[in-house]
Amino acid sequence: MADVEKLVEELSKLTVLEAAELVKALEEKWGVSAAAPVAVAAAPAASAAAAEPVEEKTEFDVVIKDAGPKKIEVIKVIRQLTNLGLVEAKNMAETAGSKVLSAVGKEAAADAKSKLEAAGAVIEVA
Repeated sequence: MADVEKLVEELSKLTVLEAAELVKALEEKWGVSAAAPVAVAAAPAASAAAAEPVEEKTEFDVVIKDAGPKKIEVIKVIRQLTNLGLVEAKNMAETAGSKVLSAVGKEAAADAKSKLEAAGAVIEVA
């Protein structure tokens, strides 16, 4: 038991940062999580929160991340979806993070995403 007491004494000397690193290393080594007991204790509160109706997101933004190699095709699709002029659609295609569509329904966002991705763009629906 002297070894355990010595180990406890050494661990008591760790800073908070070092203790956190130790916990992380032990979790990875042993494949466990130190947060599990806390999650069990918090389970009743979580189930009460789950009983409340969750509001489903109804409006989505279609954001272009990258026009890809076929920029002309992407510009054509942007013009179809937004009725923008050629210059505005070109600027949108060339500007990463531009919102092609804003506050549209789930189906419209999915349709726009599939059309733009088929033209070669990288799209994010948020």
